[in-house]
Amino acid sequence: MIAGLRSHIILHACMTHLATRLFLLWCCWSGPSFLTEIAVAGLNEDASVEQTWARLLAEAKRLQLPTKFLKTLPPDFIHFDFDDLRTYAAEYHPGEHRMVLNRSLSFNAAGRTLRPLGKMTHRELAVLYHELFHAYMDYLEAVEAPSAEAGHRSEPLLHFAREQQACRYAEVEIAPLALRKGETELRYLTQAESWEALNETWAVFIGWAVWNQLEARRKIGKSMVHEREQDNQWIGRFKTAFENGDFRGYYVPEDPDERRLAQKRYLAKPSQLTLKEAMILMKQVLGFQREFIERVQMSFGSSRTSAC
Repeated sequence: MIAGLRSHIILHACMTHLATRLFLLWCCWSGPSFLTEIAVAGLNEDASVEQTWARLLAEAKRLQLPTKFLKTLPPDFIHFDFDDLRTYAAEYHPGEHRMVLNRSLSFNAAGRTLRPLGKMTHRELAVLYHELFHAYMDYLEAVEAPSAEAGHRSEPLLHFAREQQACRYAEVEIAPLALRKGETELRYLTQAESWEALNETWAVFIGWAVWNQLEARRKIGKSMVHEREQDNQWIGRFKTAFENGDFRGYYVPEDPDERRLAQKRYLAKPSQLTLKEAMILMKQVLGFQREFIERVQMSFGSSRTSAC
């Protein structure tokens, strides 16, 4: 019985050794082709990402939408994901460089690639541009550290944002009750809260500017920003939105106790976007012409001065 057991063990060892040699032999023959397939798949994915971004830029240009800040972003910086979102229309995750959009914004709602811009509604395009601006600010932050180490100054928009964060968004007024916009409370924000409040406020304006341009074009048949005779209408819409306090962002409270009461704290009208901020965003992000920006600023007179 012991002899039989020894024979079984020896036979098992021989079979295992043979199987190992056959596996190594298979790897030697198929390994290069297997690695080649992985490399080709990676190249195809990179090409697909570049094609998707090139298509987005081309469609934005065709629709006369802002492209200045989009051209700054590398094609592979943003990773697009799609999901059946319930609470938010879209999400952007800084650091991960990941944008999560509702599945309805994907081609054929399949959740694989972005739907053509021409097939989106004006509201959907505003949401997309809102998130693209978050990606742009994320990119500026990502390249800031290497630039600072090399002794270079921060990109002008990021430098301006840091100034505004300290000057305007460290201490804000919030509207604790959404239905009572006239009631406000003072809040002192942390670094993370103030940076989010600034980013959301600016992104609200970027999304509004895109939506407003598209809506105006639908009503009058031409782009107001590109037709001088329609400038006054654009300026009128902007002033109305400004007076209504439409350019207000939000932040997520860091304090767990406060977060249990409210997932988001929306800024009140006194802490909305300033005219100075709007002018900078029009120029450096949206790429509006200087003459048009000056006309917008002049329409407010000298009473609209920034505290910073």
